[in-house]
Amino acid sequence: MSSLQLWLAVLGGLTLAGVVAHGAWQSRRSEVKRAQDEVMPPPVEPNTEPTERLEPSLLADDDTAETAPAALMTLSDEEPALPRATLAGRRHAGPRLDALIDVIALLHPESPASGEQVIAHLPATRRAGTKPLLIEGRNSASGDWEAPRPGAVYREFQAGLQLANRGGAMNEIEYSEFVQKVEAFAESLQARSEIGEDMLQAVARARELDAFAGQHDAQLALRLVSRGAAWSPGYVQQHAARHGFVPGALPGRLVLPGSEEGAPPVLTLSFDAQAALAEDPSRSAVRELTLAFDVPQTPAEQNPFAAWCAAGEALALALDAALFDDQGQPFSPQAFPAVGQALEQLYAALAARELAAGSAAARRLFS
Repeated sequence: MSSLQLWLAVLGGLTLAGVVAHGAWQSRRSEVKRAQDEVMPPPVEPNTEPTERLEPSLLADDDTAETAPAALMTLSDEEPALPRATLAGRRHAGPRLDALIDVIALLHPESPASGEQVIAHLPATRRAGTKPLLIEGRNSASGDWEAPRPGAVYREFQAGLQLANRGGAMNEIEYSEFVQKVEAFAESLQARSEIGEDMLQAVARARELDAFAGQHDAQLALRLVSRGAAWSPGYVQQHAARHGFVPGALPGRLVLPGSEEGAPPVLTLSFDAQAALAEDPSRSAVRELTLAFDVPQTPAEQNPFAAWCAAGEALALALDAALFDDQGQPFSPQAFPAVGQALEQLYAALAARELAAGSAAARRLFS
């Protein structure tokens, strides 16, 4: 194949990937989960896995400068060791308000309030529609903003509503609900409230942020299909454990942990949950695995792409599996460099927007 033909093939693949990524984003928007009563810190596994995974290619921002291909590991005939994330013992911080992705209201009480008093008057639900609602207080002793806790005293507060997530942009109804909850909370503490943006401004900013997120959201996924005999769940787990994978919170799901305790995993390896739940797992038949990582949720510093590439080839070799993309087309490791180039462009675009992959704001936006 000539150089011209090769580059035309790569360009065609990236164009197709853009269409698939945009379609997957729209699909996720139509599958918004039921609002929960509490906004909790992110669990060990992110709860953002879409029902349809993307093929192993990325949508690149047309305005982003082209970068050098990502470095790939050299694989031998033997099963290679994968890049591993070492647990540093630090706990992943919970969600914090950020003017970049939240509409924020400031509340000024007539007198300081105790943590117990504040907690007793918090809104019954921490959502407005499908968007998380967070309330923080400025600790009188430390001066830090934090979630209200017993034993502390607070002299001012801020409440925020997230402008967008994978469920779409904040709308007028959600903004109105946010205002009502803020006013009720302020009244209970005899506080004066100031909302930084009116409805039209906030909704316009939410739509613009949602459009940006839709163009820069991506997951990489590889399907590993057995060439011969089926595997048992234990056999899969045995091979995956050699490279740092541990059982996840859901049946049929293994994860490669990140460097922060409680943060989303670097990689996920999933198979049929029914096989994992069988009375005798040793007799269960698993013929297909899906290896994936959520790009905006995972810091580039943890080398998730190198781990994904190496894991795909290593497990395919060990399990005698064929590689396919998410559309069922055969996938060759020779395509990894092109995917890596697109990934570098995506990382650069996110960082330029102050939404670097793996940052607290990016994890909230792409959730």
